This record gives sequence, structure tokens and C-alpha cells, in this order.
Amino acid sequence: MNQVYRALADPTRREILRMLRERDMSAGEIAEHFTVSKPTLSGHFAVLREADLIRSEKRGASISYSLNLSVLEDAMRMLMDAFKLSPDPKEKDSR
Repeated sequence: MNQVYRALADPTRREILRMLRERDMSAGEIAEHFTVSKPTLSGHFAVLREADLIRSEKRGASISYSLNLSVLEDAMRMLMDAFKLSPDPKEKDSR
């Protein structure tokens, strides 16, 4: 899970995940939204893949990325459990 939190710590990677939440995208489509170099962006993709937050699929000459939502949900659930937070804002902490 440490890899997931490390991946989520970077704002560029969080933006990539936000974009992939809308739809699967190619590396080129994602790159259009950033001013960083392609090698830097490739490094972000590698960190996200290592954390299993995204999946990649080679399609012809390009690579398509998709969000692995189950890992993100697990990370959020573990974080909420660690801080004893409720997913329902109506529920009160009984302290």
C-alpha cells in the first residue's frame, strides 16, 4: 500500500488519475494536458503502474491507459480505517 500512497502524493499523478476516471486515454492524449517532458511523464506512468493504480495496453504504436479503481478504493478504505473516518458524513464518531 505504500506504493499507492507514494503514487498519490504527486499532483501530476493525481491529475492523470482524475483524467482516467473520465475515460481510457492514450499516452499522447494524456501528454497534451501537461507541460512536462515525455520521459518525465513516462516516469509518472511507471509509478502509477507499479502501484497498480493504472493498467496499460499497447494498441498499435500507442499505449492506452485505464484506471484500476479497485486499488484506489482499497487505499481510501484503509486510510479511512486508519483514521477512524466514516464514509457517511451523517455517522458520528463515538468518542
